[in-house]
Amino acid sequence: MRRHLLAMLAPLFLLASASAAVSENSHGASYFPNLPVVDQDGRKFAFYDDLIKGKMVVVSFIYTHCPDLCPLTTARLSQLQEKLGDRLGRDVFFYSITVDPLRDTPAELKKFAEAFDAKPGWGFLTGDPDAVKKTSHALGDRSRTLSEHRNEIVIGNDVTGQWSRNSLMGDLASVELDIRQMDPSWRQKADSATNPGMVDKVYDIGAAPGQAMFTKLCTPCHSIGGGDRVGPDLAGVVERRPREWLEEFIMFPDRMRQRKDPETMALLARYPKALMPALGLTPQDTSDIIEFLKSRNKG
Repeated sequence: MRRHLLAMLAPLFLLASASAAVSENSHGASYFPNLPVVDQDGRKFAFYDDLIKGKMVVVSFIYTHCPDLCPLTTARLSQLQEKLGDRLGRDVFFYSITVDPLRDTPAELKKFAEAFDAKPGWGFLTGDPDAVKKTSHALGDRSRTLSEHRNEIVIGNDVTGQWSRNSLMGDLASVELDIRQMDPSWRQKADSATNPGMVDKVYDIGAAPGQAMFTKLCTPCHSIGGGDRVGPDLAGVVERRPREWLEEFIMFPDRMRQRKDPETMALLARYPKALMPALGLTPQDTSDIIEFLKSRNKG
């Protein structure tokens, strides 16, 4: 699953365009498994009848001990839930399905959900491995190993039979628009081309190096002066940590965990619910992020 940042982001400009490719083929009771699954609160559901039938949904694939993209994509999904507001759990439902059901018990998923401030309407699903595999297979995740699982999301409306893939690593406003466009009643009321609320922030060419990258990759889990989120507040981090340590931790957090670097293990003890992902950042990417942090810390 790990890949260089450019390789990770390259296809996303297409996936996160104003309208993702949509399948008009109806996928309903005859297509989706109706097998039992369990959510993070231990509640049991029949997958199609209880979770998909008659609903508009966003589905992601995760596992709680993922060292790479799962924490980041889940954090981006958490940002998306804020954009949707009270529509989550009423008009649209999120489901994050584990690809490691043997390890990801409801209790583990509960901790993971809490780390990302999951609101009502966002279910984290596990169950019998065979049932989970068949359910994920129907949604397009046919990975043979954990590291191969899909990082895209699946967006669907069971009523209209429209289903598409999208990415959380691009423009979240475009993802929100794609979700809204699945709802015929919303399409009748809104012209997305003239809706200013659907436009993400544009960065000036003179902005500090690393600003756009920090916003996309780091703000889902961190603030600068706004308090802890999934991970620690980064205000003053450039002054608190040696640059060499910061560079290595940003690029290779997995290696630092493996060798049990004392500072890394202390952070893991303080923020145990989600691992800092290894994103394949280059030394230049890392330097740009640190320079941006330095510019913000100067105020």
